[in-house]
Amino acid sequence: IIICTSLKIFNILYVTQPRRIGVNDRSINPIFLYINGGKFEALSPKTHLWPNPISNHAQSSNPFQNSTHLQPQSLVKPVKKIGALKGVSVVARRLRSDVNECFSKLTVGGSDAVGGSSFLQRLGGGVGSRVNGGGGGGGVNDLPIDDNCVFAVAVEKKLILVGLVGRSSENYDSVAGSLVTLREISCVDVVKDLVWVNDSMIVGCSSGYYLCSCVTGQCGLIFSFPDVSSVLRLKVLKKDYKILMLVDNVGIIVDSHGQPVGGSLVFNGSPDGIGEMGSCVAAIHSGKMELYAKKSGNCVQKVVFGGEGRGNHVIADDEDGNGKAVVVATPNKVICYLKVPSEEQIKDLLKKKDFKEAVSLSVELHDDGEISKETLSLVHAQVGFLLMFDLHFEEAVNHFLLSETMQPSEIFPFIMPDPNRWSLLVPKNRYWGLHPPPAPLESLETAVDDEFLLNPPNRDDLLDTAIKNLIRYLNVSREKDLTASVREGVDTLLMYLYRALSCVDEMESLASSENWCIVEELETLLNDSGHLRTLAFLCESKGMSSKALAIWRILARNYSSGFWADPAKTNEKHDLGANIISGKENAATEATRILVELSDQDLILQHLGWYWSNPWTNINNMLAVRVLTSEKRSHQLSPDEVIAAIDPKKTEIIQRYLQWLIEDQGSDEPQFHTSYALLLTKSALETYGTESQSEQINGSESGNHSIFQSPVRERLQVFLQSSDLYDREEILYLIEESELWLEKAILYRKLGQETLVLQILAVKLEDSDAAEHYCAEIGRPDAYMQLLDIYLNPTDGKKPMFKAAVRLLHNHGESLDPLQVLERLSPNMPLHLASDTILRMLRARRHHHYQGQVVHNLSRAVNLDAKLARLEERSRLVQINDESLCDSCHARLGTKLFAMYPDDTIVCYKCFRRQGESTSVTGRDFNNDPVFKPGWLVME
Repeated sequence: IIICTSLKIFNILYVTQPRRIGVNDRSINPIFLYINGGKFEALSPKTHLWPNPISNHAQSSNPFQNSTHLQPQSLVKPVKKIGALKGVSVVARRLRSDVNECFSKLTVGGSDAVGGSSFLQRLGGGVGSRVNGGGGGGGVNDLPIDDNCVFAVAVEKKLILVGLVGRSSENYDSVAGSLVTLREISCVDVVKDLVWVNDSMIVGCSSGYYLCSCVTGQCGLIFSFPDVSSVLRLKVLKKDYKILMLVDNVGIIVDSHGQPVGGSLVFNGSPDGIGEMGSCVAAIHSGKMELYAKKSGNCVQKVVFGGEGRGNHVIADDEDGNGKAVVVATPNKVICYLKVPSEEQIKDLLKKKDFKEAVSLSVELHDDGEISKETLSLVHAQVGFLLMFDLHFEEAVNHFLLSETMQPSEIFPFIMPDPNRWSLLVPKNRYWGLHPPPAPLESLETAVDDEFLLNPPNRDDLLDTAIKNLIRYLNVSREKDLTASVREGVDTLLMYLYRALSCVDEMESLASSENWCIVEELETLLNDSGHLRTLAFLCESKGMSSKALAIWRILARNYSSGFWADPAKTNEKHDLGANIISGKENAATEATRILVELSDQDLILQHLGWYWSNPWTNINNMLAVRVLTSEKRSHQLSPDEVIAAIDPKKTEIIQRYLQWLIEDQGSDEPQFHTSYALLLTKSALETYGTESQSEQINGSESGNHSIFQSPVRERLQVFLQSSDLYDREEILYLIEESELWLEKAILYRKLGQETLVLQILAVKLEDSDAAEHYCAEIGRPDAYMQLLDIYLNPTDGKKPMFKAAVRLLHNHGESLDPLQVLERLSPNMPLHLASDTILRMLRARRHHHYQGQVVHNLSRAVNLDAKLARLEERSRLVQINDESLCDSCHARLGTKLFAMYPDDTIVCYKCFRRQGESTSVTGRDFNNDPVFKPGWLVME
């Protein structure tokens, strides 16, 4: 019995024990090619040869009694034998895999083919040399070849390619078709099996497998057999048109060019037949059928035939490669096996807890296009939930991460019991009901097996592992595009899990970064657990600055070192007090980071008070100054209110704030300048005499380091010199009885009291350089005479400063009147101290007199020379006639007014007005490049 398909309609023909069948199932009118007694024959149905095609009663002696007719009307035609060939061992129809693959058009004849008439004669004495039932007309070579009806016939060591010509579906009664030879190819050995895909034929011989080309006729060895007794078999896997080559119990999948495209399939025995079902290969042997996955090579299913297991078995699959069914024929039954739906296969594997095989099958089905990407994601999520309840948390999260459709909200019930804020976000009934509803990790129940009883895990270790892996999943989920409510749940529950493991650094990092945490859900939890730093960071990130500052204020006043450790000191040994102070300083620093960006003046001034209420004043003073002088805020604070709010005892802070207002902000308010000068003066008076000037550091608190890097007197002196907006009299009144002589000199200089300034510099400070420099600033000769008087007649009972006087005369005596100097010299001054200086003054005086005379006479000579040159220039004559032209506009001058430049260029008056007096027509600018004409004294 031959069962073939044509348009999915079954038909049955009686033939004499056929061994190998070739069927053209793509044509509307089928042609049956079979090997009968070593002869290759082709039949075309013409008559209905049996009364009942298919029996539904397997136990009936006549299987065709009481059956239903299924054949179409096109098959109720007479059957005619159109050709036959003796000695045929194998027949294979040419298959076309893809339109993109090489599929050459074959023609009748060729360099290595025999004539069509010779082949037809061997088929049946020339019956095919003409069209069936036809007498003359054109030969078969003139008719087109049907590409779907081309076959390869193996006769011992030769391959004969034949094709059907003359087929006509429109005029079926008149033309049934004829077979002609297309090519003959010689093989190296007797052909035992054969498949033909596109332009390539893979031939199985006793020595090995060969690749033959139907176009060139060349054959090449793919690989040889280790043993000539090896059992070989070829099977075309029509799902993707790959070829399975078997050697004994090993199968290798290759493409149409003989190149391996996958792994090997190792069967439990040498198969009697091979079928294809989707992504699997079915092999029958020893009374059973085994199903192997193509990619993994695993045996996924076994079917034993039972009482029908003895004898030969035949297996067949879908001709169109859909892989939906295979049919197995036992000696007394024909059994049809349908493919179980993909989801049912996966569910069955999951129920058996064969998770690895279930995932592998799902991936393979997805790659083959049998299931969608969403289904694959669902499988990963389902496996993850099953593993969660089996307490394999790491593997479960790995599968959760592989699922692209799983929502993070689906794991919320593992973290927080229902009901909660996010209960409605958890999807319901999305899976196959293979696991119980999610529950908090502490209450998970799992099946107990022998392995579990022999080696029971520690509950705390399991819980720790579960939390760590859920943290890993939520961290990855934060990078996904989620709704706002789901983001809130992810971040809030992530904080829950961090707190459960006491991951302080991770908690603070999450709280201080951009997050979606719900403060109301976490405030009580963090407060009760003592994680106030995390709560402060969280409040700050949500814009709750007032609450964050209140927390930092609490930490700065009463800090426990158990919740935070200075990273820079973790490897050092410190006592508890040092750790607590470090924590308080850090709390104040974090509060400062918030305050420097705030513009809420009331809130800032409210929290400034506790900065100087701690023993570590120096650090707090610097932090307070940083807050007050911050330029990060959008609106600056009111200086009057800031100064009023600062503790008057904190003079350093007030000074630094006023300095910032004046120097950095450019304030020109006299009250600020006066206040700053008074504060500096008071600080200078307090520290004067207690330390050397290099150690006079500002600050009313003794023993503390200052926030300033320069001594207070230095800053006072610089400010008194640079500013003109403070009240000088008020500062003078404050230091009048003090020894701050340089400051007094600066103030007197501002007031124009030259004599007092010179007295302080010369007598009190004994700074001759400064005194002489001040005289130079005054710029009058009498200033030096005044300084000389002070040196010779000092006040306060001091002796005359003869050395300073001599130094002054030595440096600036030339500019003084010798008579006035002699008049002011004291009779008590030793003559040997002043004689050299006085002589030098007199010589210099006479030298200046002579030098002045020389300069005066030279100037007169130059002046006279210039006058002569000017007279000479004005006395020059210029002759102008009718042919004279303007050097600029080239117009005739005639009787026009004209001008002549020093370089002898002549222009009309109009051009002269346009050019100007200093620039001639040649472009020379006489202001920058004058013309020198030699005279008796002036030379160029």
